[in-house]
Amino acid sequence: MDMRSGERLDDLGRGGLRIIQHPERFPFAMDPVLLAHFTTVRRHSRVLDLGTGCGVIPLLLSALHPTARITGLELQPDTADMAARSVSLNGLNDSVRIDCGDYRQVVQLYGHERFDVVTLNPPYREPGTGAISPASGRAGARHELSGGLGDALEAAATAVKFGGRVAVVFLAERLADLVTQLRSFRLEPKRLRLIHPRAGRPANLLLLEAAKGGGPGLKIEPPLIVYEEGQTYTAEMRAIYNA
Repeated sequence: MDMRSGERLDDLGRGGLRIIQHPERFPFAMDPVLLAHFTTVRRHSRVLDLGTGCGVIPLLLSALHPTARITGLELQPDTADMAARSVSLNGLNDSVRIDCGDYRQVVQLYGHERFDVVTLNPPYREPGTGAISPASGRAGARHELSGGLGDALEAAATAVKFGGRVAVVFLAERLADLVTQLRSFRLEPKRLRLIHPRAGRPANLLLLEAAKGGGPGLKIEPPLIVYEEGQTYTAEMRAIYNA
């Protein structure tokens, strides 16, 4: 098994999938797991995950949609290498590939409109807002240090085919920013689901799927509640993690 110093091997809880992670390179949280389950992927779709990190979204999508062909793009070489080794570890090289590159160079990497679906877990915070982690991987994942929300959505709009879908997980408090930016790139919001930490609490995250060139009409889905009492997942969350 090809492991580096400080790395650990974690179980993804689905189909025996395992993932290599490093505590200093932003181990995945709940957000990409929810996005992978929310995204609409049809048979034989070509999917691009921008800013893939350790590769959790490509791995989960490969299990949820075995006929899809999935590419993960990651800026940081060490993290991209770690994701690529996870793909190999799970025997998924025929359906999943990991590329190292900047999504601001998406045209040079892939050309125009090559993918049916683009997934995106963009940095949540603008520079100057919130505390920035001293670990560069964590900082880049949470703050817009290597390209802002607009850059990420422009890359998604360039890569996805007309009529294709872009799926995003983002902060609920920045919904207005997200919708404004999406529409500026002809990405029309079509599905929205708000994520609440507990019943009766305000939403802290959202899942949104937009169609390139789509007409108006937004479906607001039932809220997703993460926890029951204490730190116990709700039945829906348990189903997501154990699907």
